Amino acid sequence: MPGRGGGRDRRQESGRAQPSPFFCRVGDATGPSGPPPQVAPTQPPAPSAPATSTSPYHPSSSSGAESLRREVTQKLALEPQVATTAPPLPPSSSKVIRFPSRPGLGTVGRKCRVRANHFLVDIADNDLHHYDVCITPETISKNLNRSIMEQLIKSYKESLGRRCPAYDGRKSLYTAGALPFDSKEFVVKLIDEDHNHGSSTSARKERQYKVAINLASKPDPCPQETIQALDVVLRAKPSENYTVVGRSFFSPKLGHTGELGNGIEYWKGFYQSLRPILMGLSLNIDVSARSFYEPVLVTKFVAKHLKDADLSMPMSDQDRIKVKKALKGVKVELSHMEYAKTYKISGLSREPISQLTFTLDENRRNMSMVQYFHEKYKIKLKYASLPALQCGSEARPVYLPMELSRIVGGQTYTKKLNKQQVQALLRATCQRPHDRKESIKMMIMANNFQGDAFVEEFGIQVQEELALVDARVLPPPILKYHDSGQEQSVNPGFGAWNMINKKMVNGGKVDFWTCVNFSREYANMSECLCTELVKMCNSKGMEFCQTASIPIHSAGADRIDQALSDIGKKFAGMESSLQLLIIILPDQTGSYGKIKRICETQLGIVSQCCQPKQVARKTYLENLALKINVKVGGRNTVLYDAIMKSIPLVSDIPTIIFGADVTHPQPGEDSSSSIAAVVASMDWPEVTKYRGIVSAQPPRKEIIQDLYKTVQDPQKGVVHGGMIRELLLAFFKSTRQKPSRIIFYRDGVGEGQFSQVLLYEMDTIRKACASLEEGYMPPVKFVVVQKRHHTRLFPTEDDQIQTDRSGNIRAGTVVDTSICHPTEFDFYLKSHAGIKKKFTNFLMEGTSKPTHYHVLFDENNFTADIMQVLTNNLCYTYARCTKSVSIVPPAYYAHLIAFRARYYIEDQSSDNGSTSGGEKAKNKIFEVLPDIKDNVKEVMFYC
Repeated sequence: MPGRGGGRDRRQESGRAQPSPFFCRVGDATGPSGPPPQVAPTQPPAPSAPATSTSPYHPSSSSGAESLRREVTQKLALEPQVATTAPPLPPSSSKVIRFPSRPGLGTVGRKCRVRANHFLVDIADNDLHHYDVCITPETISKNLNRSIMEQLIKSYKESLGRRCPAYDGRKSLYTAGALPFDSKEFVVKLIDEDHNHGSSTSARKERQYKVAINLASKPDPCPQETIQALDVVLRAKPSENYTVVGRSFFSPKLGHTGELGNGIEYWKGFYQSLRPILMGLSLNIDVSARSFYEPVLVTKFVAKHLKDADLSMPMSDQDRIKVKKALKGVKVELSHMEYAKTYKISGLSREPISQLTFTLDENRRNMSMVQYFHEKYKIKLKYASLPALQCGSEARPVYLPMELSRIVGGQTYTKKLNKQQVQALLRATCQRPHDRKESIKMMIMANNFQGDAFVEEFGIQVQEELALVDARVLPPPILKYHDSGQEQSVNPGFGAWNMINKKMVNGGKVDFWTCVNFSREYANMSECLCTELVKMCNSKGMEFCQTASIPIHSAGADRIDQALSDIGKKFAGMESSLQLLIIILPDQTGSYGKIKRICETQLGIVSQCCQPKQVARKTYLENLALKINVKVGGRNTVLYDAIMKSIPLVSDIPTIIFGADVTHPQPGEDSSSSIAAVVASMDWPEVTKYRGIVSAQPPRKEIIQDLYKTVQDPQKGVVHGGMIRELLLAFFKSTRQKPSRIIFYRDGVGEGQFSQVLLYEMDTIRKACASLEEGYMPPVKFVVVQKRHHTRLFPTEDDQIQTDRSGNIRAGTVVDTSICHPTEFDFYLKSHAGIKKKFTNFLMEGTSKPTHYHVLFDENNFTADIMQVLTNNLCYTYARCTKSVSIVPPAYYAHLIAFRARYYIEDQSSDNGSTSGGEKAKNKIFEVLPDIKDNVKEVMFYC
């Protein structure tokens, strides 16, 4: 079918070199020469059920709210556009493709009802108007913009027709009814107290701004634009009262604050978003917490950050760099002035204050900073040995004493929290389901939407009760274990089971292994640990040789490179290669990444690291056995339906299941690469073994760049490659069959990127398939996996039977009604049991988060039940534990391998506190990932 996917008629390609058949090229990692057909993604098939009209409704300019009520259950998107060639870059429009309609509601499972943190919103038929705002001189501060507009509304109330407009802090103003004019300019005078960051003038200024308000051009308002306007209205009052961070609001008024250490504290707050759902409109509200700089003198911050260092002593270069990194970009205000004067820190002086001198403008007199503050302000500086804060530009720096500079309150801390800070934040904010639900109710009460002038002006009503939602609890799958065990199968309850009386369904074989111990504290436990671990592996169905191939030995933590290299050399001279290296980790943390990098990218060794403190626990050894088994090619368990070949739309024809994810650098580390990872099942019909590939790409790029690529080789011509192609070839090599169906789980994509990611990545999947064999175009299902959302599900007050021991709803609870998308194919699935996670000195019990699955493309015509049951059942096949997990394993594995690959390029950078910034970061060439050795890639080494 030449029209499928919008590809060019292949008869026109007869003059070009065509891709060779799939089967003939299985051993060719690069593929044939000649360009692949330019194949663009196909469009979703027409839904079998009667569909609503795809023509968007165009209401008049004054009836947006009315049209929203009529159309909130209709899909608003442009008609599918058939592309004849693949776009070189992702499209800029977010309305390029129509996502599949919901194929009906699911019916499998026990029906129940749950509460969701969605609050239904009713709207009156108001005459919504949108105005453009232009402030001169232009400002980038939303807070300053809001102050200007607040002053304008107070000063020109009559000129605005006594309206109460809602302003988004940038360019948009919304009113419930027309203003008395279409275009008008206002003059606003504002006392500028806090926004003159770099000035050295000593007089407070009254600034004048010109504000132009113009009726916006509205080609055809649609419900989405109306939702945007109403969202601005609902955020207007909280934006005035609280600190805004993204879509969340924070304030000490919204809950107690607390220290996190190192001069950082946490504030509590709430997330808020207006969304169209099946029930109409809902306000999604969730409690939140975030780290902020403590509003203290900089000297106090430095003392905390350097662990109570003696500030009377000179600061070392190492400490100065550490403090500079922590304070760069932070706003401070001078405490010795008559009025607040704010500056932004750009760095620290290299010299201490006692050595800093400058020339006064008045009489060109040279003066030290210490002398200046003593003469002008009668202040004797106590900490003259500390460096000064540097503000302003490099050409005209302004130096401030730390002891007179106070950190301005309400500044978010955007850098990565350390382990102790994370634990402190979790300890303060982790809540069981009932407590979290009550906290959300308190936030609704604190907002008092019914008393909000903006909300009243626009005729909005927000219900105060959490939405009551229909749900179902899916039955757990039957898991198959080996027939030689006392229990050959298990039907897990509450999302958890154990390995008692069970043996792995396919036990791996380990003939050649050894162990190295890097722990000084547990230097004498190597033999004991290995004996117990080998015994555990054998008892669970593996064939594990009891004697190490070369003697077990110990090495210092400072000799990791040499010790691993020596082991590699010893086995290089032997006939059989090393299958497994057991590593007892050093006593101090920080070596794990280095060990994995050396083993997996340099030596080609599959390794299993062990924490010696945990060895006494039998469950720890069981977990190690599960990991080791898949690392040597075994399977721990398999879905019974997979053995019976009865999984709908998986077992009938060869099906490959992909998982993909992109991890980005930590906040403030934009010089580091993002890492894309793709895994794919290699063992149809069992679908438990996943091979993984990673690739580095420019930072913060969410679209995976290397799914398919071509390289021009001087001898071979065009060489095809890429992650999808390599995995398809590996699938054929493993199963001797080519995939006839593709299921692609894509993690980490935000709603605003759905269209871009889908079109670009579907295009590369098509090209990868076409490069393998002419006409090869297996049907694809593309599903986005979202964990970063704010929907929470709670048991109802009168139905505690539906909870697990943690008070959360049961594993397998699925929601595809009420709070889901009005027309598209999505659902929430809470596939895992509520967990108790133990930290150093406390047990964390929290509210489990369901995962949101959104189908963006489906050529396989999955029903709701088939999709939901498959996804839930796969969550029970995660190899590293005997629990169902929160996200589907292919996506989970992709996250694991991407996280692992970051060790390959960062290694010890996170441990030694190295920094990158300024021109070095801008000019840095992004890292190239070292290749993972082929023998390592053959197994699930990342588990």
